[in-house]
Amino acid sequence: MNVLTRWDPLQEVLDMRRAMDQIMQRTGQATNGQPQFDIAMDIYETPDSYEIEAAMPGIKPEDVDITLNNNVLTIRGETKVEEEKEDKNYHLRERRAGAFIRSITLPSSINADAIEARYDNGVLKLRLPKAEEAKSKHIQIQHNGGTSKTVKTQTKGTSS
Repeated sequence: MNVLTRWDPLQEVLDMRRAMDQIMQRTGQATNGQPQFDIAMDIYETPDSYEIEAAMPGIKPEDVDITLNNNVLTIRGETKVEEEKEDKNYHLRERRAGAFIRSITLPSSINADAIEARYDNGVLKLRLPKAEEAKSKHIQIQHNGGTSKTVKTQTKGTSS
């Protein structure tokens, strides 16, 4: 079965931006002379919001800065490098230190005044409620037969 797909040039630009963001995040760019690392996260959508869970073990909540600007959510912070001691003979050193930054472009408008952020057991949990104009709406269609039919509409990036 052939499926006809409509070309959306704006979506291709957004996809390219996401790809470039991912490339830039993985390059380990130095910030203040320290290496940069990624934080692992899960993002999912509900009918009313976007939910984000970011793993940040060992990072203090006061060392994290979260901003939302033009539907781009940015989480940034820094962990301090533990001072190397001359009297220690390390066999393995894997704990990460340095700066981290992660930016995500959200597919629809967010109600910025209702964003919730919690930090529990090394996991940052964000709830980003969708703005009213981004939520699915039901529209009644009136016709001559006296009955009506409900049509479900949605904005790009939302589920029906």
